[in-house]
Amino acid sequence: MQFGIFSIGDVTEDPTTGRVPTEHERIQSMVAIAKKAEEVGLDVFAVGQHHNPPFVAPANPPIFMAHIAAQTERIILSTATTLITTTDPVRIAEDYAYVQHLAQGRIDLTLGRGNTGPVYPWFGQDIRAGIPLAVENYALLHRLWRQEEIDWSGRYRTPLQGFTATPRPLDGTPPFVWHGSIRSPEIAEQAAYYGDGFFHNNIFWNKEHTGRMVDLYRQRFEHYGHGTAEQAIVGLGGQAFMRRTREEAVREFRPYFDRAPVYGGGPSLEEFTEMTPLTVGTPEDVIAKTLSFSDYAGHYQRQLFLIDHAGLPLKTVLEQIDMLGEEVVPVLRKEVAARQPAGTPAPPTHQWLTERRAAGEEPVPGGKQQSGRDVAE
Repeated sequence: MQFGIFSIGDVTEDPTTGRVPTEHERIQSMVAIAKKAEEVGLDVFAVGQHHNPPFVAPANPPIFMAHIAAQTERIILSTATTLITTTDPVRIAEDYAYVQHLAQGRIDLTLGRGNTGPVYPWFGQDIRAGIPLAVENYALLHRLWRQEEIDWSGRYRTPLQGFTATPRPLDGTPPFVWHGSIRSPEIAEQAAYYGDGFFHNNIFWNKEHTGRMVDLYRQRFEHYGHGTAEQAIVGLGGQAFMRRTREEAVREFRPYFDRAPVYGGGPSLEEFTEMTPLTVGTPEDVIAKTLSFSDYAGHYQRQLFLIDHAGLPLKTVLEQIDMLGEEVVPVLRKEVAARQPAGTPAPPTHQWLTERRAAGEEPVPGGKQQSGRDVAE
């Protein structure tokens, strides 16, 4: 399993000091966090895509990914969201192929619709068409990375005639795609149709909901003939705040939880940790809760934690990453390896994708069940 962290790049007041970092400080902190993730041995660093305050996650994630790739050697760089609805698929095809070359293949991306309504009209789209946009735009993106001289027409952008996206993907191998969704079964269906990965960022949801979404994806993955349900590629989100004792962790994190825009006014910290993947406690608590995710999601390939949010200062975030890399992830690696059945798919990497493509084993959209009707229609 791959372990890593993701950042949404929120600029939030520290409730214990009243200080709000500048945008420059927050951007530089994300760079430091990504480099720290590699330093402590994590596998993945992912960044969101935002176009609105109070976020400084890049509007064009490949810019950030290229910057980090130049300062790291091993870590996979991904997106917590690439907005497939409001970013033109031609631009996605070219930008991510370019950064794939710069990073020597160390990239993949998670496609999502976004949940900020005003963003859609800023880019000439209607949020009410979010699902059809996601479906049509990915149908085009999938072709752009695999075919040259494309003729294409659709509902939401101008037609293409004899178009070739450049540069071509590294080694002729497109980046691995995760389809990210919290609550839309249509996106789980889309991931299954193409034989891609499904990332359920379950940080605000109960395990029953997460289990249903992952099960749907697994069942449809098998339906399309890409493998058994157990061979489907799944990723999950999570959140953690750690100290040496549970009491110390709760005492320190509570002001951040109570005042953070995404939490404030909702369930209490205790209720939220009971209902969702959030763990506030010791490294042992994080290990135990993370291992329980497979009880309802099955054995999966990627686990990402949200660490730098709610106004937490950079020093605290780096301490959390140290604990994650030194005390949590080594135990999780050992326990996951011991528990997962033989035949559980390995996490996708560029080398694995290249070998699969060379062997003619890349999934065919619609697989064995394809009836000639494309999912975008």
